[in-house]
Amino acid sequence: MSIIELKNVSYSYPLESEEVIKGIDLVLEKGKVYGLIGNNQSGKTTLCNIIRGFIPAMFFGDLAGEAMYKGKSVQSYNVGALAAEIGYSSQNPFTQISGVKDTVEEEIAYGMENIGIDLETMKTTISRLIKLFHLEEIRTKNPYELSGGQKQRVALASIVALDPEVIILDEPTSQLDPQSTEEVFKIISLLKESGKTIIVVEHKVDLLAEFCDEIILMEEGQIIEFGSVHEVLSDPDILKHGGSLPQVAEFFIKHVKNCERVPITMSEAIEILKGAKAL
Repeated sequence: MSIIELKNVSYSYPLESEEVIKGIDLVLEKGKVYGLIGNNQSGKTTLCNIIRGFIPAMFFGDLAGEAMYKGKSVQSYNVGALAAEIGYSSQNPFTQISGVKDTVEEEIAYGMENIGIDLETMKTTISRLIKLFHLEEIRTKNPYELSGGQKQRVALASIVALDPEVIILDEPTSQLDPQSTEEVFKIISLLKESGKTIIVVEHKVDLLAEFCDEIILMEEGQIIEFGSVHEVLSDPDILKHGGSLPQVAEFFIKHVKNCERVPITMSEAIEILKGAKAL
């Protein structure tokens, strides 16, 4: 069942004649995790802003084609109401802190207050998210006193608190250390299990290989490849278009001859090697 559909969508920013998104057709299904990859300036963030209705409502410019959410044009929704349905986390957590709350707990509650969630539900949700995002030690700290990585986790928790149908994460691990990065992807897995549709803009393809269902590769405002995670991330041709391969896939392509199926995760590689030894 599709939840987001783009039909021949093109876009150019105000005062610019060149299109940054060029004739994109895309259908995203409910409950799947999509990895969105490509070089910087390939159009990934712009595409996300079209999906969530901020283009053209907030950024203006010229949008052609049709972007739809749940069968209705994105432009027919109120931008504020749509923000509660399509949650978005930018790659810069410093811009996502409200600036009007004094503690992490209050920051997580801020969005829920704005949409009228009752107090008891807010308290329960805050407690659950504090634990899920490992924020126990900083729950009473001022958000502006936090590190970049801590701000990132608080920003993510604030989005999840609104219980959106779709969650767009634009480089969610850019400020995080390896351990926190893995924890974020485990949270993505939990959100998928709860039926959320998730779009992850990310350069760390080894983690995308492990947690995503499908991969979208963009280059110069176009979708170059779109398919199952294994199909895309085992294809060396994506390197020609700004994509990256998981380390294990690179190794097998370079060093293992006559491999029928290139693994994209370590667990897949171990199974293949076990099978080879058994022969």
